[in-house]
Formats: sequence, structure tokens, C-alpha cells
Amino acid sequence: MSTTAQKGTVYLVGAGPGDPELLTLRALRLLESADVVFHDDLVTDEVLALVHRHALVTSVGKRCGRPRITQAGIHALMIESAKAGQSVVRLKSGDPLIFGRAGEELAALRAAGIAFEIVPGVTAALAAGAALALPLTDRKSASKLIFATGHHAEGKTSAPVWTGSLPEDATLVMYMPGRDTARIAEELRAAGVASDMPCAAISHAARPEQQVAACALQDLDELSCGPAPLMLMIGRAMAPLLDGEAVETLELPLREAFESLTDKR
Repeated sequence: MSTTAQKGTVYLVGAGPGDPELLTLRALRLLESADVVFHDDLVTDEVLALVHRHALVTSVGKRCGRPRITQAGIHALMIESAKAGQSVVRLKSGDPLIFGRAGEELAALRAAGIAFEIVPGVTAALAAGAALALPLTDRKSASKLIFATGHHAEGKTSAPVWTGSLPEDATLVMYMPGRDTARIAEELRAAGVASDMPCAAISHAARPEQQVAACALQDLDELSCGPAPLMLMIGRAMAPLLDGEAVETLELPLREAFESLTDKR
């Protein structure tokens, strides 16, 4: 494996939650050597600052249902750039293979005969757990971890965020849950989830502006959540958040770490 980006190849790279210190070495080397970078809106300026200064950097983000470019347009940009002999990084927030439409992009690259590589990144749920010093699984309370999303493909906007039973010993992580916590609470109650089940809304996970709000399921209807990007975590492993144990301990050190990083740059 070459340590630098190769001409004619597309790299689907995970940018992680936003802290450049959480990038893999592979991701860093590709950013420092790629000719072209197409990035999501959620990729932070701190990460983009690592891109080679002569690279062409273009945002192809789609936020809040208002796409700047269609998915087909993103496919075309990657393919055209690779066919022109350029090395291409498709930079995705978090991990490329978790709710990032990587399947569609990989299918387009395969159909066009374009060489590609996938570089994993730290997904938001794991980053949030680390920032809060809160294990998502725990031998005493949670032996299962479930990732779900409230964002569905076109034509499926009315689909439930959650259906079916939820094991008592599971931590359920909902990416992009939307703002209708009352609807989610109703679906969870219909699934038989206990009214005292701890729930947490994490906004801007593992960023200096991270916000956390926690409650029992019985109060989720009226939970005041922070701004997007947002995720919900439901499960007994979230119990320390109800007591405020995890929220207060990490907020200041996390902010200081980012300020220190900014000063060094």
C-alpha cells in the first residue's frame, strides 16, 4: 500500500467527529497528498486545514434536506476527476461506511471501473462515548450496541425511527433522529421500552460545542435537544448521565484540548 494518494484512485476517507487528532495516519497522509478533495458539510475547518495547499477542495454537502449537489453529481465529480488522472479523496464525517451513502458511491465507482480504497474513521457514537467517559456497553447493563438512523431514503420519510422490540441490555444509538422526540418516545414505548429507560441527546459530539441533555424515556417527549448534528442514545448504560456524572467532567478538558490545538497551529 502506497503511503500517498495515487493518481486515478478515489479514497473514501473518514474524517471522524471533527478533531484532527482523531484522524488515522492513513487519512492524514492522503489529505496531505491528494489532488482533489470532495468533503461533506460536517467536516470541520480544522480537518480541512490539513489538506495539501495546492489541492482542489470542494464541498459537496447535503444538509437539512437542501442539497448543494445531487448524489449523482457527486458520483460524476469523483469519476471525472479520477479519469482525468487525479488522486481523489471523498472526505466523509465520522466513518464512511456508517450512514454515509458509501454504498451508492462505491457502486458508481465499480460501474465506472475506478480504483478505490476505504479508510475508516471514528464514528460519532464512539467519539461521544469517549468524550463523556461513558462506555456504550457495560457488563452490568449493556451487552448489545445497535446503530439506527432516523434519516431515510427518498420516499420513506414517514417510516418509523424504531420498530420492534428493544432488548433491555442494549444501547440504541439513533443517528440523525430529527427533532420530533415525542414521536420517537411513542415508538419506543410501543416497543415495550421501560418508562425509566435513560435517554441522552448529544449535539456536536466530541466537539468543543458539544451539548448533552439526558432524561428518562417518560420525559423524552419534552427533552430540549441541542442543534444538529444530533444523536440519541437510549439504554441503561446512559444512567450516569441522569446524575450529571459524565456531562460535567469532560466539557472543560475537551474545550481546552481544542484551544491548545488551535494555538499550536
